Amino acid sequence: MSDKKGDFAFKTKDTMGMYHEMTYGGALSFLRRKYSQDLNGVDVAVSGVPFDNAVTYRPGCRLGPRAIRQASVQLAELDAFPFGFNLFENLSIVDYGDCHLDPHHPETIVKAIQDHASKIISQDTKMLTFGGDHFVSYPLIKSHAEKYGPVTLIQFDAHCDTWEDTGGMDHGSMFARAVSEGVIDASKSTQIGLRTYNNSDHGFEILTSPWVHRNGIDAALEVIKNRAGDSPVYISWDIDGFDPSYAPGTGTPVVGGLATWQGLELLRGLEGLDLIGMDIVEVSPAYDVSEITAIAAATIGHDFLCLLAKQKGAKGNIIGRI
Repeated sequence: MSDKKGDFAFKTKDTMGMYHEMTYGGALSFLRRKYSQDLNGVDVAVSGVPFDNAVTYRPGCRLGPRAIRQASVQLAELDAFPFGFNLFENLSIVDYGDCHLDPHHPETIVKAIQDHASKIISQDTKMLTFGGDHFVSYPLIKSHAEKYGPVTLIQFDAHCDTWEDTGGMDHGSMFARAVSEGVIDASKSTQIGLRTYNNSDHGFEILTSPWVHRNGIDAALEVIKNRAGDSPVYISWDIDGFDPSYAPGTGTPVVGGLATWQGLELLRGLEGLDLIGMDIVEVSPAYDVSEITAIAAATIGHDFLCLLAKQKGAKGNIIGRI
């Protein structure tokens, strides 16, 4: 670790190792990782897409990437729980910064995000992306499908996001479009936590929030993993998959959702799948309380990175009953 004081996100030459900053000082990056667009030898690039023109209710999730980065500070200086290893000694991670786009020219948005993602994953670096509204998942998934073929989508959400696609920019219909275009393989995909109605499943397996509450984590994981098999898996996590009591800072909250502990157990249980990328979307800081939504999002992102570290061979020393 560098002996320079503070601002390691700018000063360090390394993409591995843990940096100790003042809690409320220093350059703000996700998990205090180095800011870099040099992806040589980098396992994962963290990036933001600050866009929310496609929302249908409360706006503000364009501010989500900043809020999640800020909330990640408390996760940056401890070994990973419950994994039992130092994430930063096992995975090379950089904060790539945000996708540059012009919200005043919506016709350019899909291409801008898709080009941004393709530039990263073409270098065999995986992506963890923070939105932004859920529409940003569409160009992200298109980029991943260009590299990996049709992807298996594991979607945590209160809403199906497969309502009728009218060809516009809408965070409630883009997965119907993605299925129709063949970039998502719905026959292997699962939606978890839904609690709003649509008259078609578009080929997805749907595990509603009440079903998860009644049947439990293990039953849900059995369905998800059996369906996905060895296919390339992309996770898209709309923060409103959580109940508003756990994640109030979002644009379209729906009661009756997952608890954060359920979400984390489901995510951690995806170990063994071929995870190729993830986005976390719809965090709207203006409606948050005590940063609990942003903290939940940052923790999800952290644990996804831990799954990638385990996929790479990281082994932990587990203390206590997990």
